[in-house]
Amino acid sequence: MDWRSAIKGFQAYLRLEKSMSANSVEAYSRDIEKLYQFSESREVKLKPETITLTNLRDFIVWVVEIGMIPSSQARILSGCKAFFKYLLMENMISIDPSELLEAPKIRRTLPDTLSFHEINSIIAAIDLSKPEGPRNKAIFETMYGSGLRVSEAVDLKLSNLYLDIEFIKVTGKGNKERLVPIGTEAIKALKIWIEQVRVHTPIKKGQEDYVFLNRRGAKLTRQMIFLTLKSLAATVGIKKKISPHTLRHSFATHLVEGGADLRAVQEMLGHESITTTEIYTHLDREYLKSTISQFHPRS
Repeated sequence: MDWRSAIKGFQAYLRLEKSMSANSVEAYSRDIEKLYQFSESREVKLKPETITLTNLRDFIVWVVEIGMIPSSQARILSGCKAFFKYLLMENMISIDPSELLEAPKIRRTLPDTLSFHEINSIIAAIDLSKPEGPRNKAIFETMYGSGLRVSEAVDLKLSNLYLDIEFIKVTGKGNKERLVPIGTEAIKALKIWIEQVRVHTPIKKGQEDYVFLNRRGAKLTRQMIFLTLKSLAATVGIKKKISPHTLRHSFATHLVEGGADLRAVQEMLGHESITTTEIYTHLDREYLKSTISQFHPRS
């Protein structure tokens, strides 16, 4: 069995049987490409059916040597395990070599967040006199107001906006849909963009249902949102390392700090496991510690 046909079959399995999104399929494919590169670098070339547990352990060492951080190592390992499970299921191999492979221990790090004041500063820095201004305001108000991933924002559709009841339908990881509440500021910004600006944009065929469009009438890219946010942060003098995901972290952090129920936050973020959401309880503890340090007379 050659690598290319095995990887192609794996991609089809992830897309059709596991119903994974294009982004997830691409991420898994990159992981297996790493394994393929490793196999090609060996003195004796490895094939998918000849790889052993020892080879995979050597692969982990190789991944570390090329500079992958523990979280990336764990993700690559997860992709490899899924790949070999697929090969086993399709009877392309008789033994899964990844079964006893252990993932590296990952120390959960606290994500960077923005304060409410910093988010207000970023949104206030948007030039609303430019055609893209109202759109950018609507994007960042929606992402922060509903905790969206950047991919969820670019894929947001007009047909999934229920602004009269203050909800939007979001398609998250694995094409899973969820209903998320949306605040009044985000609704106001969306209505201005949709009803006053977007209506005058010539829209490309097939792009009519996407909420956020570029000046050519096509849906935005994640990169464009990233660059816009970085530029605005620099304009207002924010030195933190931020990305569109920072708005999502800030959304969750501010909810937890305000006393929101963790299960409700999990539901809004679309986390499959409450463990993922629990990182924000650690953030909350850090916030409480810093508050005591700053304001308690004995600290």
